Amino acid sequence: MFDTKFAIVLQDNLPVWQKLNVTAFLTSGIVAQYSDIIGEPYRDRAGNIYNPLSIQPIIVLSADRSTLSAIHRRALERSVTTSLYVDEMFSTGHDAANRAVFAEFAPDDAKVVGIALRAEKKLVDKITKGARMHP
Repeated sequence: MFDTKFAIVLQDNLPVWQKLNVTAFLTSGIVAQYSDIIGEPYRDRAGNIYNPLSIQPIIVLSADRSTLSAIHRRALERSVTTSLYVDEMFSTGHDAANRAVFAEFAPDDAKVVGIALRAEKKLVDKITKGARMHP
């Protein structure tokens, strides 16, 4: 149904609260990049209106740190813009601090704990090779 795939890859040994936190942050980055991914508002039978949601399924995968680094590298090599979360961002408390700590690292030394991307299906499959469905 979709020509693209929206995938999130999380480090497999993160505590559950961190997996949920990283997923939320990474999703917001993809939505900011692709506003067309958001559908129409929801309305229940009583007429209450709710926020619109993604029109596209989101695949959540997991991988170890070395596989996440490889996924990050492959995305950069293929010029696919991603949402990225590094380990040091857990120690900050707001956006400006997140961006400051993020800027301290380059792709070769970033401790990636989560990455999200949306691109053509086959390209996403190639980039995320080695990751597995999140349990």
